[in-house]
Amino acid sequence: MGAVLLIAAVTLASNKIPALGAALLAIALALRFTLVYLPRVVANIHDPGPWTSGFEILAMCGGALVLLGSAHPPLRAAGSASSSVSLGRFLFASLLLVVGAQHFRYAGFVATLVPAWMPWRLFWAYFVGTAFFAAALAIMTGKLARLAATLLGTMFLIFVITVHAPRISGKLHDGNEWTSGFVALAMGGGGFALAGALARTDS
Repeated sequence: MGAVLLIAAVTLASNKIPALGAALLAIALALRFTLVYLPRVVANIHDPGPWTSGFEILAMCGGALVLLGSAHPPLRAAGSASSSVSLGRFLFASLLLVVGAQHFRYAGFVATLVPAWMPWRLFWAYFVGTAFFAAALAIMTGKLARLAATLLGTMFLIFVITVHAPRISGKLHDGNEWTSGFVALAMGGGGFALAGALARTDS
């Protein structure tokens, strides 16, 4: 997995055979979700941890598929999203349904993650949960999908700056904080990548 991540990072960042990196990343993440996290979800159906971590992996797999469809022109069908982008958008949006539900189910806990300087912390927990549901619906149905993906990417980048960066700076040796921050950053990038892919396939 470490080797795949490094190969994907180099090929995508350098734009050298990005389709290879995106394909390897999508396959590796799909296998990790299926072999590692899906059994945990089934075994602990009421535990939110495996749901969150597992569907984060699945969403990033969806993002990799979107990049694959964007990086390999033959995969893009004229006038419609490629099969890679089409599948990727659904996998990417699946996380939004999970975390959207969790924002309502565990609103009290989510509110504690909102920066203390922000008023109405419980309101923001419900607001973000609603935004996740709305974005998932738009992306899955294709109605205002590009706008939803762009706004979603922007929202995740705001989370990185306002929520994750301060937590990371306060706990520099906490791997969990770094992971959470980079997952949010990846989701932000995934939102923008999806918006770009939809713009190209719709043109």
